[in-house]
Amino acid sequence: MAKCKMKSHRGACKRMKVTGSGKIQRHKAYKSHILTKKTPKRKQGLRKSTVLTSADQKRMLRSMAK
Repeated sequence: MAKCKMKSHRGACKRMKVTGSGKIQRHKAYKSHILTKKTPKRKQGLRKSTVLTSADQKRMLRSMAK
């Protein structure tokens, strides 16, 4: 049997970005609706992107492989 190439997960590729050092950047959740009860400080923190944890990074790099 011939081995097939693994397809990249297009949804993950559109939502995350690999930095120059090889880490994965993602956007934070809980910023789309019901914002009136959240404090301005909390919403400000949700605007910034963050780095994926090392536990998830290996799995996501495998699914984002092109």
